[in-house]
Amino acid sequence: MPPVVAAYPFIDVVIDTSALQPVAQRSPGVIAVVGIAATGTAAANSPRQVDTLADATALFGAGTPLTKSLTLALLQDPKPSRIYGVKVGGTGTDAEYQAALDSLNGADDVNFVSLASVTAVATLGLLKTHAENNSAAGQKRIGVAMVDPLTARTPTYVADVTTPREPLRSSSSRMVLVAARGAVADGSGPADVATAAMAAMAGFAPSTSILLKRVRGISIPVEAQFSSTEIKGLSEKEIIPIIQPALIVGGGFYFGEGRTFTSDATQLYVDLVRTLDDIDFRLKAGLVGLVGEARISRAGLTLIKSTVEGILGPLKRGAVIDEFSVSIPVLDVLAIPESARTSADNNIVTTARANRSVDMVVSVTYGPAVHRLRVTLQPKF
Repeated sequence: MPPVVAAYPFIDVVIDTSALQPVAQRSPGVIAVVGIAATGTAAANSPRQVDTLADATALFGAGTPLTKSLTLALLQDPKPSRIYGVKVGGTGTDAEYQAALDSLNGADDVNFVSLASVTAVATLGLLKTHAENNSAAGQKRIGVAMVDPLTARTPTYVADVTTPREPLRSSSSRMVLVAARGAVADGSGPADVATAAMAAMAGFAPSTSILLKRVRGISIPVEAQFSSTEIKGLSEKEIIPIIQPALIVGGGFYFGEGRTFTSDATQLYVDLVRTLDDIDFRLKAGLVGLVGEARISRAGLTLIKSTVEGILGPLKRGAVIDEFSVSIPVLDVLAIPESARTSADNNIVTTARANRSVDMVVSVTYGPAVHRLRVTLQPKF
């Protein structure tokens, strides 16, 4: 008689972890600064992570344009979740900037890119192309540039700074342009306001409006600060003025607007673009495990729909989005008894199964932050 296994310990529990899958995450606050650094241990065209000022100095030398910009990035509070520095080779020709930007094409966690203290429109055009091309390829990112802080005050300042920079306006809302006339880095020369602003934006969650958020590490003499007319003028041209509002106690310099430098009115604000980028990544990361596994059947497509609802549900509960809906036309047809389907219904299912391709419409309602309050004050006796 073969041995019979004893009953003790009476109940066997085997833990199967095969269904546990880590969730892909992409931090929405990763920035990269591309700039000239004649010294330091880092090689040109080689992105290097920077966590401290000591890192920046060792990699890119003391007092170089790149290190100065990275110093401003490190001063922001809250800080970006990760900071990359990229040394430009040679003397910084456009071709050399292009090579440095190309080295970031493989860094798919980068959300923002700036060029350290660069104000030349032609060179910044490379940044615009880089941000647009990478975003179109699925690596969503925003380029941040600045108006030269040394541009003098004139009666036509807004037009003077806007017109030459129109080529930087992005039709896909992939550029942000900031202006801070006379801005200097604390204790040194002209400030790389673009990098400071970029790092300040990246420190906040994507759905947080940047309007009236603080930019640290810079100062602007009173005589150089923008007038009310200039603030309105720059804002309406989609250039973000850096201002020192008297309404905010404690001083400091803040974003005077929250717009992208865009020709697309549907994606006018930085937080909207960032939130859509974040949802885009969450959907891709959450659904990729179902590609090649989920079947074009009622059960399979229901699984896909419930997965999307599981991704967007937390965003709704967290007040990032106000509402959402998920629609899969093929699933709607499959919900109809086969005998009751029309020829058009059957054609939808047949085509989807033949091509192994399913369309899904995810609609989200975004509840943006208030940017303007209109108050009517009515005194009475």
